[in-house]
Amino acid sequence: MDATQPDQYPSSDVHPAIRIWNTGVLAVNPRTQVMNACQIDPSSINIAGHEFSREQIKRVIVVGGGKATAAMTQGFVDAVQGQIPTCGWVNVPQDKPERSIGKTDSAEYLSGIRVFPARPMGLNEPTAAAVQGTLEIIRLTQQADASDLCVALISGGGSALLTLPADGITLQDKLQVIRRLSESGADIVQLNTVRKHLSEVKGGGLLAACNGPLVTLVLSDVLGDPLDLIASGPTVPDTSLPSDAMNILQHFDPQRSLPANVYRVLERAVASTNDETQNRLQDFTPPVVIGNNETAVNASAELARELMFETESKSAQTCEGCAETIGIQIAQWILTRLDQSVATCLVWGGEPTVSLAPPDLRGLGGRNQQLVLAAYQRLLQANLSDEEWSRISLVSGGTDGEDGPTDAAGAVLTGSVHQKAQQLDLDVESSLSRNDAYHFFQQCGGLLKSGPTGTNVCDVRVAIVTGRQHPAGNAP
Repeated sequence: MDATQPDQYPSSDVHPAIRIWNTGVLAVNPRTQVMNACQIDPSSINIAGHEFSREQIKRVIVVGGGKATAAMTQGFVDAVQGQIPTCGWVNVPQDKPERSIGKTDSAEYLSGIRVFPARPMGLNEPTAAAVQGTLEIIRLTQQADASDLCVALISGGGSALLTLPADGITLQDKLQVIRRLSESGADIVQLNTVRKHLSEVKGGGLLAACNGPLVTLVLSDVLGDPLDLIASGPTVPDTSLPSDAMNILQHFDPQRSLPANVYRVLERAVASTNDETQNRLQDFTPPVVIGNNETAVNASAELARELMFETESKSAQTCEGCAETIGIQIAQWILTRLDQSVATCLVWGGEPTVSLAPPDLRGLGGRNQQLVLAAYQRLLQANLSDEEWSRISLVSGGTDGEDGPTDAAGAVLTGSVHQKAQQLDLDVESSLSRNDAYHFFQQCGGLLKSGPTGTNVCDVRVAIVTGRQHPAGNAP
């Protein structure tokens, strides 16, 4: 089921649940958010409330990385409008197949800022190209002086795109660690804590390299907006310790089967002190969050109320746990509202985890698809009537338009999707256990496909139960 493209306002003929989901995505448009945060006039430059004199600042250096950073860069260029010299480098995902990864001649330039494709579409992992781009970013910030204003544009996905393995480990070593943690169900706090201590750029590494004044604008993809965890905190002093990273690895790799180099680097860090580095990081400007999951949820909930749904909304502030549990909770919410005469809507933002099946059994899917399939399994257990199924809809999607290693943003469950799944006699339990929700929903028309949205603030789910007096699938 197609969602509207991110630059289009959802029309009235789009399913209400998808329309509400789309509105949340549109509310965190990175280009607009950055443009609104930056002002320049003949005497000053103001970046999200931080003001600098034009007499002092002669050039702006823009750096950064993330899924939304290309659009953020365009927003900055729109705001500045050529009134001050700019240069820079940002690492972003590939936006079209013909744009080669890691090729400088494939990069776009926006007012002197190189927009560098550092990883393929659909592959949210560090690459050699990301390392290449990160070295260029470090070089630019090291060359800055007091007359340069450095502006870092950071968004979700920045952990993979801003990559510089710590001395003593290779990119392949780091990939093995990331894959092990992800496959074992590590949450974003655990994952990024380890990432920071295996990197020269994360955990304040970019801040330490910068020799000019630095302001950071952040589009947050981490629940609760912990600044040291968003993109693994490249411009924020690290609040975690190497021992924290070691404890996490010991939990997920008790046999120490990961590369020995990784453990040597962490053990060396645990034994050493970094007072000199910490002193360099004490005087810094805290990043400014210009959009987050709560922004998207609030916008979706506002539209739901305009459509006359009785609406509940919430944005999780901490890691949620497994996707299947969240899916079951949403199914329970649906079941308790089927007897009501009013139309109800739940808008819930968050980001769950998924524990993956062994590679030889594993299918294809993502956390949102897994969540919707788990909700569907619970609803099937309730033996609902056709009339009840006709009044139910559920959408769960990543606001970036990506859900796992797939071309879908997530999944949609409606009465028609249910009917098709029943006609095909699809096996819900097998698909869930094998993480194969993509192929399940592909067969019954339940994939949510938006394409890359250019933003990234975790996930938004929309559940709707229409009242008995309302026609199926329509807003009241």
